[in-house]
Amino acid sequence: MQAERIASLSQSGVAVEVVDETGSTNSDLLARAASLTAPLLLVALHQHAGRGRAGRSFLTAAGGALTFSLAWKFDGPLQRLSGLPLAAGVALAEALATLDVPVQLKWPNDLLKDGAKLAGMLVETQAAPGGGTWAIVGIGINLTVPDTLEQQIGRSVAAATWLARMDRNVLMATLLDAIAGVLTEFARAGFAPLAARWNSRHAWQGQEVTIVDHGVVLHAGRAAGVDDSGALLLDTASGRVAIHAGDVSLRLAA
Repeated sequence: MQAERIASLSQSGVAVEVVDETGSTNSDLLARAASLTAPLLLVALHQHAGRGRAGRSFLTAAGGALTFSLAWKFDGPLQRLSGLPLAAGVALAEALATLDVPVQLKWPNDLLKDGAKLAGMLVETQAAPGGGTWAIVGIGINLTVPDTLEQQIGRSVAAATWLARMDRNVLMATLLDAIAGVLTEFARAGFAPLAARWNSRHAWQGQEVTIVDHGVVLHAGRAAGVDDSGALLLDTASGRVAIHAGDVSLRLAA
């Protein structure tokens, strides 16, 4: 991939950098956030220390995934960013649908294809000098998954071989435009106007699920979508509860 080519194909006006290899694009942009003056997309052809939620690793094969992070500055306090990972999920899911890769969304930050994980997101934040907040939206999408990698991960994962055959400059520009567009919407009005779009792609709508924290089941009930803040609504035996994203895990009930 070439940074100049991606930038020329994109309508977002976002600056683009491409590196052959790095540990984590999120870590790289967090380290630079204090000196950034405008949005920046950082793409790595390979990440060897990709990160997911709760300190988990995001494992990929060299050349087999699209891994990138977008630094975006928001006005106001951190509290205004509630639902941002879900907003990014909406953008990514809608963009992939236009590329004939239908996906569903798993709360709070995964994309599923045929029931298996295709992509994950990690949003990290840092206070901006002079006010506001820099959000680093990191995304990894599996394009091809060798058997050895799936064995290393320890569970079934999805791949998007159709995307693997695309010009990756075109693919990256398409995704950048979609994400930048939704982040602009989010900056203006928050997650509420995006909630219905997320719910329309909710993978486990109406299914029995559990909320687990370090192996302990905190809640069990039927998934009922998300509210205007991005909290997961769960219909339990004692009534509806709202689960706010943290380090908890959402699982289908056994």
